[in-house]
Amino acid sequence: MRWNSFIHGYKSYLRLEKSLSMNSIEAYVHDVLKLTQFLELKGNPATPEQITLKDLQNFLRWISELGMTATSQARIVSGLKGFYKYLLLENLIRKDPTELLESPKTGRKLPVFLTVDEINLMTGVIDLSTVEGKRNKAILEVLYGCGLRVSELVNLKVTNLYFNDGFIKVVGKGNKERLVPLGDTAHNEIVHYLKEIRTGISIKTGNEDFVFLNRRGTKLSRVMIFSIIKDLAAKAGIKKTISPHTFRHSFATSLVEGGADLRAVQEMLGHESITTTEIYTHLDREYLRSTIIQFHPRSK
Repeated sequence: MRWNSFIHGYKSYLRLEKSLSMNSIEAYVHDVLKLTQFLELKGNPATPEQITLKDLQNFLRWISELGMTATSQARIVSGLKGFYKYLLLENLIRKDPTELLESPKTGRKLPVFLTVDEINLMTGVIDLSTVEGKRNKAILEVLYGCGLRVSELVNLKVTNLYFNDGFIKVVGKGNKERLVPLGDTAHNEIVHYLKEIRTGISIKTGNEDFVFLNRRGTKLSRVMIFSIIKDLAAKAGIKKTISPHTFRHSFATSLVEGGADLRAVQEMLGHESITTTEIYTHLDREYLRSTIIQFHPRSK
């Protein structure tokens, strides 16, 4: 019963204080429920404030033996740390048992990205004689030209397009807003779509401000964007396993390879930490080499 009340409060905290999406909230809560499942299975009646570091280490050993990957284990550790941080903030516990809990080493996996030629292949197979084709061309150019997450794309608003200033306003994780520069290609494709295609759609009430719509006049779903990307990749003969997020990786990689300042890339992607953005420097060894030669005193 103690766990249920604490978890209920944690969900409210994540929703109201952290402004997380329902998907993110469910993921965090699932991490805690996994721990309670372990305790029940082992006949351990410990309440949240009675949990020890040893209990948590035994839990990690258990999920590891179940075959859970190091990445998934690390995510669960992060979720548990978040839960106990909340309990401390609310003065529901006096000591945090996760303080000394170590995550398994996961290594750093380089993201899959598309080259400019591969992106051109995908846009080249779009049937521009159809309404959907012209819309999909705009979608791909915005994904690659602005580095948006799929959720940011489907929720992009007409009122957040600042064509005169060359920016779009994006609402990212935690409802945080950021301004992203709009390049000429993406700008032209959006304008063409808005003027030539979208004006011919009978828009359903409540969807008037969404940029990208389906033929029924409602905003596109995340699943639909995934489907569009998979279909075009197959038609273009691209063998890589890609998703809408691949275009975000491609956006960042293109910027870093072009010599963009990492802080600027961080700002455009909406990353809270520069560490997240730094992964893109590993994709271009020539960029790293030239940076060392240019800036390190022993290279001159």
